[in-house]
Amino acid sequence: MHRGYSNKRLIKRHTVTTRLAHWGWAISLLFLLGSGLQIFNAHPVLYIGDQSGFGFDNAVLTIGTEGRAFPAWATIPSGMDLATGRIVHFFFAWVLVSALFLWLLGALVSGHLWRNLRPTARDLRSLGTDIRTHARFQFPHRRTYGPLQKLSYGALLFALFPLIVATGLAMSPGMNAAAPWLPELLGGRQTTRTLHFCAAAALLGFFVLHIVMVVLAGPLNELRAMVTGWYRIDEGE
Repeated sequence: MHRGYSNKRLIKRHTVTTRLAHWGWAISLLFLLGSGLQIFNAHPVLYIGDQSGFGFDNAVLTIGTEGRAFPAWATIPSGMDLATGRIVHFFFAWVLVSALFLWLLGALVSGHLWRNLRPTARDLRSLGTDIRTHARFQFPHRRTYGPLQKLSYGALLFALFPLIVATGLAMSPGMNAAAPWLPELLGGRQTTRTLHFCAAAALLGFFVLHIVMVVLAGPLNELRAMVTGWYRIDEGE
């Protein structure tokens, strides 16, 4: 517990590795989204299966009507530049993977993974109460994560991130040479691309919801915790 002036309820909540990984994810996801939209603009159609083209009727989604699905302000770079978009995308994909590895290593060494993120029977019993509390726009500042936080972070770290990394690797030319069976394992090259797009959309949704929750829960307290590690909890926690 921090004992400084007027800081009697500050606790050390986040380790250095967690904070570094968090900002690594934030930066890499920003560039991955923009460059990913640049890549998608080159052919703004999603398919199911292994192949695509005029001889196939397997398109499931077409975005945009004039060859550009997303506006220039949303893409990196802003102009139509597929080559640069791919370079940026691949670079920050490895930044994301590195941050994931750093977080996992730190979480295993510190015990953070089992101590703070593993849902317990008590968490599952109180899940309904936690949902109703959030629905009333009440955001308690607990010493530990609540049930909704544990489940949402678990879905992000152990479902969405692995899915987007696996589908990204399956579309990588270098990985295709080393493991040509990977796209087929995921339903074919075009299905892999569609899954990658859907996972990216889910990550964007999580990011937007996360920002909204930070603002509603108290942005200064939340930002301090992720910058310095110190987090102010409610009385009685």
